[in-house]
Amino acid sequence: MAGHSIPHFQNSAGHATIAIGVKEFMCVGANPPFDHPHVFLDLGDDNEKVCPYCSTLYRYDASLHADETVPAGCTYVDRAA
Repeated sequence: MAGHSIPHFQNSAGHATIAIGVKEFMCVGANPPFDHPHVFLDLGDDNEKVCPYCSTLYRYDASLHADETVPAGCTYVDRAA
């Protein structure tokens, strides 16, 4: 995936499931300072994966763009960068 940035997702609102448009991503848990270790998750051939830290279920939805989530607002943006 050289030359591409890996999307990061957060779940500060505590949603049980977040639909995303990518199969490789980082989960940060809640927004800092309440985040967990930023973990890389790869869905591979699967369409769902549970984050081992925060138990958020991520579900792949091919109709979404890389920066879109359902519910909306779960894309993590590093304000310090």
